[in-house]
Amino acid sequence: MKPRDYLFLFVCFISNLAFAQSVAETTSNLSLDQIALVNQGDSYITFPTDIGNLEPLIFEANVSPGFKIRERKDSRLMAVLTPQIIVRMYDEFSYPVRTPSYMPNITFYFLTGSERSINKLSLFGKIAHHSNGQNGDFYDKNGTINLISGNFATNFIELGFLKAFYNNKHNAFRFFKSSVEFHPKTWMLDEMQGKYSGLRWHNTFLAYKLPLNGNYSGNSKANFSVKAETSWMMDNVNDWETFDLNRLNASLRFYYHPKFLEDIGLFVQFYHGMDYYNIYFQHQISVIRFGIMTETLRF
Repeated sequence: MKPRDYLFLFVCFISNLAFAQSVAETTSNLSLDQIALVNQGDSYITFPTDIGNLEPLIFEANVSPGFKIRERKDSRLMAVLTPQIIVRMYDEFSYPVRTPSYMPNITFYFLTGSERSINKLSLFGKIAHHSNGQNGDFYDKNGTINLISGNFATNFIELGFLKAFYNNKHNAFRFFKSSVEFHPKTWMLDEMQGKYSGLRWHNTFLAYKLPLNGNYSGNSKANFSVKAETSWMMDNVNDWETFDLNRLNASLRFYYHPKFLEDIGLFVQFYHGMDYYNIYFQHQISVIRFGIMTETLRF
């Protein structure tokens, strides 16, 4: 080999080493802020192009800001207050917005293990409310659920963990979350008991693919991400058998961030299961939808 060949190999080695060090520093410095953002979810608005059996909509919007409560930036313990609201505008006369989902919650996070560890494990506990802001009778005169003005209200606790790790081969951050959601009977309307599941097991997998030329200094945004979610209703609901597939709610979402956009990107989502929009919970829906979403997470 000629001297210039050795020089070329040396430069390549130093470049790869610098890249590996920058990634290692990023993964080891993955903060509780970032982990909380992953768990909190993103704000979005859908296009009026849903494919499936959902009622025709102009849009569905999720507004989910987070307010951090902590002693200092590097605290292991943190709380996030989220006044979440989901709104649907229906493609009907006068374009009504019916019974928004009000879902305020506070979530407490605790980061375990070494702060310099590449793999991070966080424990969390959530206290949440879910209602539709209505006070009418739950049932219509004909015995069906009153979707227009019927009262829907429940409160619940969610306990779980969130595991974060970096995949060097695919240059991607991956997260796995598992939790149990519990609605005490005294926290739920009597009319909902036996119809609305008060015990659920949630599992979520997320992957964020980073750009190869990222600076990994806390300002790098994922090129695209994928999120898969499942929720299994574990209690006695609608007299379903223990392993009835009606108990399963599942979602798969792909997100793409174009280079020419700063704070928003495009997503496509498939959802199958119980409708999550408050008093519409008796509807089983299968839908593919498209929209734009804010993803504030940076690496």
